[in-house]
Amino acid sequence: MQSGQSATHVIGAAVAEVESPLLSYHDDATGERVELTAGQLGSWAARSAGLLRDGCGLGPGSRVAVLLPPHWRTAAVLIGAWSVGMAVSFRPRATAGLPVLEPGGDQPYDAVFVTPERLDDWLEDVPEGRHHYLVGTGPGPLAEVPVGWLDWTTEVLRHTDTPPDYTAIHPSDPASPDGTSYGEWRRLATEIAEQLDLRAGDRLLVDAAEHEQPLKWLLAPLAADASVVICANLDPARRDARIAAEQPTRVL
Repeated sequence: MQSGQSATHVIGAAVAEVESPLLSYHDDATGERVELTAGQLGSWAARSAGLLRDGCGLGPGSRVAVLLPPHWRTAAVLIGAWSVGMAVSFRPRATAGLPVLEPGGDQPYDAVFVTPERLDDWLEDVPEGRHHYLVGTGPGPLAEVPVGWLDWTTEVLRHTDTPPDYTAIHPSDPASPDGTSYGEWRRLATEIAEQLDLRAGDRLLVDAAEHEQPLKWLLAPLAADASVVICANLDPARRDARIAAEQPTRVL
């Protein structure tokens, strides 16, 4: 990678600005729908990067724990953290109650992002962190935020949507605390995209309840220059209708 190139290029998340949505999020339980072009998602990611870098004083090598479901806000948190060289520990809900095996996993993280539901779940072992953010999955800011936590949706809007000045990030730099590098994540994302037969211009529909790992619902589509539709609370009885409405070229 050339000097000054951002981490989003390393993991394959650089997609040309287009008018059509790059990432769509639909919640069958609430009817909420959010559609983001590449530029709009980039703006949210830039705000998230600014929150971490300028708001928290973090930088390359900082450790971030993310306990969030497939969601457009999760995409912004992940891309924002990776774009400024941070090591992200992504923890799916399926791992609740399991011990963390990554090096330093028992030490406080520099920042922790979690949904209110997982924060209140007795099965969850939410890690300690220097900075704590609740990330809601519904529209707008959270109505209540416990002491010691901040609402990500409110705090991120305090920062500019102009991309930050990127520090040069190398493919060998760690993208996660277990030592997986940016280059390795890019190769994995490309391999998954090939397994799914994803190509530029494809539209991937993902059942959020079945595929929590961002490698499948975020990195693989971006590596292939494909768009993605994340379906939360997808009613099995309406699955075919949802597919017909979204007209994806691939379904996961």
